[in-house]
Amino acid sequence: MTRYLLAGGGTAGHVNPLLALADHITRVDPDSSIVALGTQEGLEARLVPERGYELVCIDRVPFPRRPDMQALRFPSRFRRAVSEVRQLIRDRRIDIVVGFGGYVSTPAYVAAHREGIPVVIHEANAKPGLANRLGARYASRVGVTFPDTPIRGAQVTGMPLRPEIARLDRALLRAQAREHFGLDPHKPTLLVTGGSLGARALNQGIAGSAKAIVASGAQALHVWGGLTELEDPEVPGYTIIRYCDRMDLAFAACDLAVSRAGSTTVSELAGLGIPAVLVPYGPGNGEQRFNARATVRAGGALLVNDADLTPDWIRQSLLPLLGDSRRLTDMGEKARSSGALDGTERLYELVQEAVA
Repeated sequence: MTRYLLAGGGTAGHVNPLLALADHITRVDPDSSIVALGTQEGLEARLVPERGYELVCIDRVPFPRRPDMQALRFPSRFRRAVSEVRQLIRDRRIDIVVGFGGYVSTPAYVAAHREGIPVVIHEANAKPGLANRLGARYASRVGVTFPDTPIRGAQVTGMPLRPEIARLDRALLRAQAREHFGLDPHKPTLLVTGGSLGARALNQGIAGSAKAIVASGAQALHVWGGLTELEDPEVPGYTIIRYCDRMDLAFAACDLAVSRAGSTTVSELAGLGIPAVLVPYGPGNGEQRFNARATVRAGGALLVNDADLTPDWIRQSLLPLLGDSRRLTDMGEKARSSGALDGTERLYELVQEAVA
């Protein structure tokens, strides 16, 4: 029996691949033991127990960015976090640590190194985070989602994806998906998914042209996320929902997607062959622009800035694309050539190599 400690959290980009790997391990090796490491503040505090896995929490210990009181407290807090993880590794007789980045990953990498057990890292973004860059020096294997990711020892695995996405047959589910959302079975369909963070410009930019989109003969399914303000334009044929717990059906229903360029979303769209307009989130370290690079370079997506989502751009660029089925088919094939749906299995292979 192999005992795994899966470390990562804070954002969906860290938690979702962790859960995808955990689900795969459970399917192929039901006798294994899985413990997840996270914090009380991150999404993992809700998502991990909901999926049926044990979550052990440690304090959130961000690296200091400036010389202040937090910086003075950091060394002792980090040592305590490492000590707690080392004790967890001993108590649970952990065989391997698999980390996905975020605040808890660095203490886990250091603890595993000091306890003499292997470390495997998965980096979701094309521009690596600090925790994984530091942890790579201890890692037996490093899996990355995107080619050319500048991190030590990188091997391209792709993104670990949920089974319902990795196994999705869009053509087979198209009619069911459109019925599920109350969409017309025959009209060109635009999926807009702004995400829950920093998507105000994207949400408002597209929804502001709801009448023009519908007047073109198309329809839209807009998943707006909930954390930013968005007024429903109340245009028949332009469907707005706050959250979507069946993104597999949303992907099956659409002909074209407009989305932020988070690593999971980019990987899902490319792997499924969905042509896209990717609108990278600007703040932070700019990783979303790097995430989009491979799909855009392959011709499977367009890259558009927030400021360019004007009514003129929608009328002159987006709507002609949405109505051009031949071009959409071509973009979908090119998107698929830049993506993969077997990231979970490929990461699991790296983990098994490290265990061996």
